[in-house]
Amino acid sequence: MHASVTAIDLCQHCEGCWIPLEDATEGWPNGAAAKPTVMSAGARKINPPAHRGPILAHVKTQDIMCKWKVASSTGSLRPLHLSSTMAVKITASPHKLSNRSLKELLNELTRLYLANRTRVSRSIYLALFLVVTTRIRNTIKEQKAAGARAVAARKRGAVTAPAASETTGRKKVELNREFFRSLGRLLRICVPGWRSTEARLLGSYSVFLVLRTLISLYVAELDGRLVSSLVKGKGKEFAKGLVWWMIVAVPATFTNSMLSWHQTTLALRYRTRLTHHVHNRYLHEMTFYTLSALDDRIKNADQLITVDVSRFSNSLAELYGSLSKPILDLIIYNWSLSRSVGGEGLFAMSLLVQLSASLMRALTPPFGKYVAEEARLEGEFRFQHSRLIDYSEEIALLAGHEAEKDTLDKGYFTLIKHVNRILRRKFYHGVMEDFVVKYFWGALGLLLCSIPVFFQVPGATVGVGGKDRTESFITSRRLLLASSDAFGRLMFSYKEVSQLAGYTSRVSTLLEVLKDLQRGHFEKQLVSSASTDANSAVLSGRGEEEEGEDIKFEDVPIVSPNGDVLVRSLNFHIGPGDHLLIVGPNGCGKSSLFRILGGLWPVYGGKVRKPPAEDIFYIPQRPYLSKGTLRQQILYPDGLYEMRKRGVTDDDLMEILKVLGIENLLDSQLNKPISSTSTPSPTGLDTVAEWPSLLSTGNQQRIAAARLFYHSPKYAILDECTSSVTAETEQIMYTEAKRRGITLMTVSHRRSLWRYHGYILQFDGIGGYVFGRLEAEKRLALEDEREELEGLLRGVGEVERRIGELEAGTG
Repeated sequence: MHASVTAIDLCQHCEGCWIPLEDATEGWPNGAAAKPTVMSAGARKINPPAHRGPILAHVKTQDIMCKWKVASSTGSLRPLHLSSTMAVKITASPHKLSNRSLKELLNELTRLYLANRTRVSRSIYLALFLVVTTRIRNTIKEQKAAGARAVAARKRGAVTAPAASETTGRKKVELNREFFRSLGRLLRICVPGWRSTEARLLGSYSVFLVLRTLISLYVAELDGRLVSSLVKGKGKEFAKGLVWWMIVAVPATFTNSMLSWHQTTLALRYRTRLTHHVHNRYLHEMTFYTLSALDDRIKNADQLITVDVSRFSNSLAELYGSLSKPILDLIIYNWSLSRSVGGEGLFAMSLLVQLSASLMRALTPPFGKYVAEEARLEGEFRFQHSRLIDYSEEIALLAGHEAEKDTLDKGYFTLIKHVNRILRRKFYHGVMEDFVVKYFWGALGLLLCSIPVFFQVPGATVGVGGKDRTESFITSRRLLLASSDAFGRLMFSYKEVSQLAGYTSRVSTLLEVLKDLQRGHFEKQLVSSASTDANSAVLSGRGEEEEGEDIKFEDVPIVSPNGDVLVRSLNFHIGPGDHLLIVGPNGCGKSSLFRILGGLWPVYGGKVRKPPAEDIFYIPQRPYLSKGTLRQQILYPDGLYEMRKRGVTDDDLMEILKVLGIENLLDSQLNKPISSTSTPSPTGLDTVAEWPSLLSTGNQQRIAAARLFYHSPKYAILDECTSSVTAETEQIMYTEAKRRGITLMTVSHRRSLWRYHGYILQFDGIGGYVFGRLEAEKRLALEDEREELEGLLRGVGEVERRIGELEAGTG
């Protein structure tokens, strides 16, 4: 090495360096790309060789480490270390002082980063991990505190009569700890175990999701090769790429179809599991009745079971693919991108995307709450129409069609107002979301894809030559678009998660209420009189129940549906054969007594002894006729299997119908097809028809009596069950029932029924009652005498008026 300077630091960011003239006169290769040029007295400017690579230089005034030197006349570069004693004074041009200082600062920072790249990356990832962990921990603490407050509030409101604000307030739908707990309970119902059909479907669904991502990754690389061969004009490579494109299309289309099939099948399986579970709870021990009569928390159980369960199942099945596929795509695509463009650019872009995504999430409206509210309004609107159908006759007789129209219009406009509000929120949110996802993130993606073209990033695998540039850019661009689309779908899935939260809240609330009802916990808005201390004590208590051959009430309170205590302490006792007649004004507690006997209402106090449920049969004034054949109407709730198990034949059923005098009904109406699905039989028992609309109320009551005679229970509760039949039919019904050994408990105001009963329970309507033996003949004589005297009293006024007229005429 010569004593003079033979090498200088070269940088692509500057045009030349200043060195003393005497230090540059020796050792400079002839024909080199850098030529000395006399700029001023005592100095020459040395232009850098013709190289424009990303070369970083480090210059010190006392200790120079020259990294490159001109090795030959071709201008190629190679490393060279100079002695520390060789000092060169570098002087920058005055008009480039600020630019050189900034460039040197950037070069110094870049050198420090590259020297400590591993430690810096680890520190950043550790800091991110700590931030995320802290945020998750704080969120869990907040959710635990909120859950504890909710449990405490629920315990405070666990009485039978909650406050009005608690019953009318709606649960706020949020993605909180309660949501994930409720979702977990529903998932355990939908996927009961790892060996279940649903678990196997989820496994195969996951396999196809991974396969689809791998195929998309290969398609991105193939797309890059196709465009590169097209730009370079290589027809053979382009044709080969097209052949592979068509080959890949076969597994790609099959995979997409399988994903769609799995999603639909999972939704059906989820709905089947949930529907069976809800039906088991809803139809267990009269829960369906207590839900509507003794609890106010669920207003539209039919919609929850039929509509919301279906929507939850579809949303859950769709959300699995909407979440797992984007997450998988992000992991694989970002890993591939980091190999192409380096991890630094990808990290910076991810940070900007995360910041913008956090801003979007903060500005996103509560769509889950909106969905739950829309479902509630839809249910109320449907309930209003159902009520109109149920009470159509009463409304028509009262000419209430205009009032009902106003009610329906108000319900519909309330629903539409809420839907329009949701549409406005979705519009503004969609504008913001499209701008950020499609354009802002797209610009970041273009910037990221340009890094391998303009810079040599450490750790990147893409060359800088023109040979791979087009292919690399297209592949990176395709991967970036796929990754951006995956992240966008992940962002869009937040709305789907919010909708799922709404459905989860409604279905989970239904299951919780059904569970509470089975435990005997009811929440109902009560009347004002029920809020007194005495009534509250009665409603909060529970009595005892035991099975026996007789019926006995000891100090049992009778409570109305709205919580008003009608009788504070009822006592009576009847045994088999002690036929009981129950009379009293409306609302005195007759129906409540039967609901307690039927197990529909809880025993709020005292002690009740009664036979098992199968030994008590109830016949209301308007019998329930199910959908099915005539035989099924008689056997209900039994079926053909139970009928044969009892040893009953169709001939026995026909004998029952003949006793009631409706065998002619079979000959005239039921022996011909009444619906397209009916098939007449020799007896007519297999005929299917709309029985409530086909039969008159009297014939329906006779069918109900036939049902009673088929079951022949020990006790029968008859609630005005002969109000639409003749006196002769009534006599047949009661005589036959007593002949079959059925103990009768009748609610009726007909005096003709007194002779069939031996005991009477009479309510006065103001909390009192009388129980004793009923001497029918004596009581009938007394009633006849009372009516006669009342008639005489009603005629007293007329007699007095006539006497007055006579006195005036004779005077």
